[in-house]
Amino acid sequence: MEELEHSLFIVDLFNKIFGKPVASLLSLFGIEVKHPEHLFPDHVVMVLFVALALILFFGLASRNLKVIPSKRQSILELIIGFFENLLGEIVGEQGKKYLPMVGTIGLFILFCNLLGLVPGLMSPTSKINVTIACALSVFVYYHWQGIKAQGILKYLKHFMGPSPLLAPLLVPIEIISHFSRPVSLSVRLFGNIFAEELLILVIASIIPFLLPLPFMAIAIFTATIQAFVFVLLSCIYIAGAVAHEEEH
Repeated sequence: MEELEHSLFIVDLFNKIFGKPVASLLSLFGIEVKHPEHLFPDHVVMVLFVALALILFFGLASRNLKVIPSKRQSILELIIGFFENLLGEIVGEQGKKYLPMVGTIGLFILFCNLLGLVPGLMSPTSKINVTIACALSVFVYYHWQGIKAQGILKYLKHFMGPSPLLAPLLVPIEIISHFSRPVSLSVRLFGNIFAEELLILVIASIIPFLLPLPFMAIAIFTATIQAFVFVLLSCIYIAGAVAHEEEH
């Protein structure tokens, strides 16, 4: 399947500014770049764009916090409260300490999903390597938190099941189950966002006015749902990794 073609001004501008300096830096390490004007692919630039936008937004929103919140502070508290409640319901009382990771990955994916609805931009999550990177980040994070919560021996022990006799059967099943999680997370997100962008692009190429609007409205809903599902599953994986601490 051919990838969606994007001619993005912001990508061309970014490569024009940073392509040659980065290519020169890479040449010092023996890495030659033949076309520095195309060094950064579109999804990499869009990822950086989303990251910078989130940093600026929350950096400004968290300044001058007051007892009586402003509209900006109210929005910030609403967002944080949503993630805290979700973590509290799924993980438990200790869920708040996972807020930085879950909140960051959730907002990042949401903004990435919605970015493609802005004319002249694209959704980075319509590229499989971006969704794989997000899924692998969650995969590494929840295993690391499980090891921190229980210690490496106790954490590995739960892969064996309740009885040592069942270990030869359960260990391969558990390993396959855990490694299938990043595959499932990444493919589900990629497939939905890629399909949305492709559908809107095809419809806009046929009838560019008015007709794509209902599909764009649906895309806002599905983009939000996909981000929520990703966050929800991430919370479930974290809860499963650290829950054994309470059982022993």
